[in-house]
Amino acid sequence: MANEPNIPVGGDEPLKPTHSLPRYSEPTPETHRRVSREQEAELALKNSQFAGGARILLTVLFLVTILSVPTIQFAYEMRTPRTEGRLGTFNLYKAYPAWKKIRAVRGPRELWRLLPRAAELKAAEKELETESVVSEWLLPRVQWVLSTKLGAGNEQVYLGHDRWLFYRPDVDYVTGPPFLDPKTMTRRAHAAAVQPDPVRAIVDFRDQLAARNKSLIVVPIPMKPGVESEKFSPRARSNAVLQNASFAEFKERLARARVSVFDPTPLLSQRKGEPGNAALYLETDTHWRPETMEFVAENLVASIRTAPVPAGRTFQLANREVRGVGDIARMLKLPESQQAYPIEIVTIHEVAIDNSPWRALKNADVLLLGDSFSNIFSLGALGWGESAGFAEHFSRALGGPIDCILRNSDGAFATREILSRELARGRDRLAGKKLVIWEFAARELAFGDWKMLEMKLGQPVPAKFFVPKNGESITASGTVEAISTVPRPGSVPYKDHVLALHLTDLVVEGREETAGLEALVYAESMRDNILTAAARLRPGDRVTLRLRPWTDVADQLEKINRSEIDDPTVQLEEPCWGESIKQ
Repeated sequence: MANEPNIPVGGDEPLKPTHSLPRYSEPTPETHRRVSREQEAELALKNSQFAGGARILLTVLFLVTILSVPTIQFAYEMRTPRTEGRLGTFNLYKAYPAWKKIRAVRGPRELWRLLPRAAELKAAEKELETESVVSEWLLPRVQWVLSTKLGAGNEQVYLGHDRWLFYRPDVDYVTGPPFLDPKTMTRRAHAAAVQPDPVRAIVDFRDQLAARNKSLIVVPIPMKPGVESEKFSPRARSNAVLQNASFAEFKERLARARVSVFDPTPLLSQRKGEPGNAALYLETDTHWRPETMEFVAENLVASIRTAPVPAGRTFQLANREVRGVGDIARMLKLPESQQAYPIEIVTIHEVAIDNSPWRALKNADVLLLGDSFSNIFSLGALGWGESAGFAEHFSRALGGPIDCILRNSDGAFATREILSRELARGRDRLAGKKLVIWEFAARELAFGDWKMLEMKLGQPVPAKFFVPKNGESITASGTVEAISTVPRPGSVPYKDHVLALHLTDLVVEGREETAGLEALVYAESMRDNILTAAARLRPGDRVTLRLRPWTDVADQLEKINRSEIDDPTVQLEEPCWGESIKQ
């Protein structure tokens, strides 16, 4: 195992960036989320006084402002009716009552039925704010001025020195309140309805694995502002790797519970201090550089391997130059022609095994649970190449195949939740496993939902929901009973997203008996930070799509950030993959 770092946790003194940061004497319930602009405006209005003339003038200007955006949008849509020819992706016609709804009105007294619900108004308002022609044209240009001329980021991005960019939640993790402080955890538990204690969840998971003779190693990955702190604040020591004030207590409590932790912090601190070493993380992305990732993977294997490398497996490496735009740079939403944050170039080492592309094997004796730090050079959708991620290089250093469950976001629970559901469906993903490696971004310690999940093997039951046969593709239509949430484009580091749909009244092409048929469908909801038609669906909408078994596409799509239906009984049903959704 790696030794403890030779620096105090948090450095000699707390990191004090030169940028304006929120005060944490009274932490908010979710410290990675700033007070919204609407809340700031409401607080300002409650404490402001206006003269009579100013009140009228401000009211008129306010009405003109809020009416101008939908007016411009309406005029633009009339001039450019085809969606594919428009600048913005918002469709104002979605705010109109559906023709079916209009025909259902039986007189003036029922006109109230045409009024949109509060949730529908709020959703339309958010879409208009972020996807209208005004925002699509104006926002990148305003942000370019703010970033290049005034040195300001936005709600998700801080500007560092020498064109470095930092993700706000990562900064909040390093500079924020101790995540294990009882008051902080109580606020989070009450305000965000999460289980905030990572130690409790990790120990429980270890105990459930130990009951089946499986070992666990936890691997928390340090955040970029803590590793590259001197690029964010000149007060930081160049060789220090900073952590949240509770990180030392976190490790101590796990050590007392005899949970194995591989902490890369001291290794990265030592690597920073070596002469001639370049940056360890990408300049405009939240993640590490490929050589840093390989360094950590090799040291992790060195800390756990007690037997010689197995014979009969030959690994090959191929160098590939990758040009990418960082996820933080994309969150700035600058014009595509901007040169302030140019494309970054890295060299990845693609892994092959026995002259074939590397693939995870479900019957391997090691299982890796990982987030985007495992995916960054493995999932092409992230923009930094494929076949060269943490799983591939851990497998290469180990000298044999591994199994893995990877998901870009929610490292505190997402991969454990996938494992839990597989077990509940009667699929023993832990069969034959000796070791489970659980990798997650350290920010999850402060902001993640550390759900208590049961790893109990269930009995296979007959499927209640419709699923096509393996290799089959079928057209079906159904009514949206429920739909999972979708992030606002640009508000998260990941440009792609998958949502879940619960469909009822399913009608399947070529199937006569469809009474009471239902389906759980995963569908693409965001691609390249643009919402798809599926993301605009609402309960009650009727949709037609092509269905395929989720097992046919899971190897490629399981890694992408995904949201789930709230109903636990629906979550346990076998899902499908839906494509080409039409309304």
